[in-house]
Amino acid sequence: MRFSRTVPVLGLALFLQARPAQAAPNKEHLQLIAEIRMLQEQQQQLQALLGTLQDTLKVVTTKLDDQSSATRKAMADQTLAVNNIGDNVRVLREKTDETNVRISSVSQEIEALRQTIASQPAPQSAPPAGTVPPAGAGAVPPISPGGAPTQPTGGATVPPGTSPQRMYDISYDDYMAGRYDLAITGFENFIQTFPRLAQAADAQYNIGMSYYKLGQTYEQLKQIDNAKKAYETAVQKYPSSTGATLASQALQRLNRR
Repeated sequence: MRFSRTVPVLGLALFLQARPAQAAPNKEHLQLIAEIRMLQEQQQQLQALLGTLQDTLKVVTTKLDDQSSATRKAMADQTLAVNNIGDNVRVLREKTDETNVRISSVSQEIEALRQTIASQPAPQSAPPAGTVPPAGAGAVPPISPGGAPTQPTGGATVPPGTSPQRMYDISYDDYMAGRYDLAITGFENFIQTFPRLAQAADAQYNIGMSYYKLGQTYEQLKQIDNAKKAYETAVQKYPSSTGATLASQALQRLNRR
């Protein structure tokens, strides 16, 4: 009987001893669960904060992009304005240079006319009726077979008082008509008379080309020596002209024959 009573008591004692051992793990498990929940809440807060920061970053980035676009546009507008100002200044400078050239040309023409007027002889009384005028000044130009007065050919001596433009045009007409010897003489006279005009550079260019084309003419006529002399003159007198470059090439070609 004692044994049967002792067994329940021992079982109860063992149960009471085992219960605290099982309660301790349950407490730690609950504590872990609580900590996990706390971490989850903190993570949610961090995610919410991160989302807010991302939204703020997008707003700031958008503002920066807008400011950058506005700055680039402003710089482009300023660059365009500066370029326009530069173009306007260049146009004004070119117009000023053209005006100065025209003023210089008009001044020279006025001076040439003044010299012509000053050099004119005193007026003479008209000859009596029936008197034959002397040969020379005032003589009637020779009559062509067709009955019309003949005009002097290009390259004739330019009368005093002729404007620089007219003097240049006469020589240029000779150049275009293939009268290169007359064109050379006319352009050289133009350079000597009006060395400061802008057309003096064009006259030098045309002289070089005249010598080159004159050499070509001699070469076509089989006058090789005269052709070489024309080419050599272009190279020696006008070495920086286009005609001199072409003449030098022609000389090399002739010398290889």
